[in-house]
Amino acid sequence: MCTRFDQEDLVMDRYMCSVCGYLYDPESGDPANGIEPGTSFKDLPYSWRCPVCGAARDMFSKEGSNSNQFFF
Repeated sequence: MCTRFDQEDLVMDRYMCSVCGYLYDPESGDPANGIEPGTSFKDLPYSWRCPVCGAARDMFSKEGSNSNQFFF
């Protein structure tokens, strides 16, 4: 059985740092810090930090999210 995927199903969410505004884009990854392009935010190592300000992952929230809850 073949499953049809829409283009929207293939798009990974981007996450924004609440401290400095850096936007983690999975399509680009973070090669300077060993994160390959195509790595989703949820697959980042827990030790990964914002490359701009050094904030921890829990200081990021999904782009476009209207809530004040951060990703843990």
